[in-house]
Formats: sequence, C-alpha cells, structure tokens
Amino acid sequence: MSNVVKQKIGNVALVVENYDDAIAFYTQKLSFTLVEDTDLGGGKRWVQVSPPNSDGTNLLLAQASSEEQKMAIGNQTGGRVFLFLQTNDFWRDYQAMQERGVIFHEEPRVEDYGTVVVFEDLYGNKWDLLQLN
Repeated sequence: MSNVVKQKIGNVALVVENYDDAIAFYTQKLSFTLVEDTDLGGGKRWVQVSPPNSDGTNLLLAQASSEEQKMAIGNQTGGRVFLFLQTNDFWRDYQAMQERGVIFHEEPRVEDYGTVVVFEDLYGNKWDLLQLN
C-alpha cells in the first residue's frame, strides 16, 4: 500500500433552476459533454457535464429544492467569478460562444498570465474563459 496521498475534486455542484435548461445551456452554448443523467427518484437527478475532452472536474448540476437554494441560483459566489474555463484556443472558443449567444461582460483582455474574458451562464454566474500563456 502506498503512503502517497492522491486526491482530486471530482465534481463541483452548481445550483440550477431546472435540470433540462441547464443541460441545454452547457451542451449547446458551451459544447460541454453530458457525462451522466441518472434519475434518483422524487424529482432528483444526478447530472454531470464537463468541457469537451476534459479529464478534470465535472460540474454536478443540482436543481434547487428549497427556498434557500433557489436564492443561491446565479450568485453562488456573491458576484465574483465562480468558475474558470481553461482552453487551448481562446479565440476559437470566444468566437463560437459569441455565435451561440453567450453573454460577455467585457472585451477580451491580455494579462501577464494569459488571455481572458468574463462571461455568464444562463443564471448569471460569472465565469472566466481563459487561455494561459
């Protein structure tokens, strides 16, 4: 048995208003892959999506089931950028997302660490599209 600790974050839960609307946004607007959609009964589903060709963390789409959870939709981080979508071709993905109607909060900018732009998902959560140098 190895003494080396190996861990990873398998999923990040994203509170959504509706499973199907969220699946449509992520798969159609961002070209994510639907990894799993399993009915758990009682209106709950285990829904995972991930960026194309990703071998990292999946988004677990969690439909809000209480008033407290509904209040978090679109503002899971108090208005800060929540998630960072890294790409190997910024301009390809930026243009494709523009063509699919994704809302951007600014013009792309070049920083010391790479090229970045802030966009929002269907609920208003802020994301960075980012190509590192």
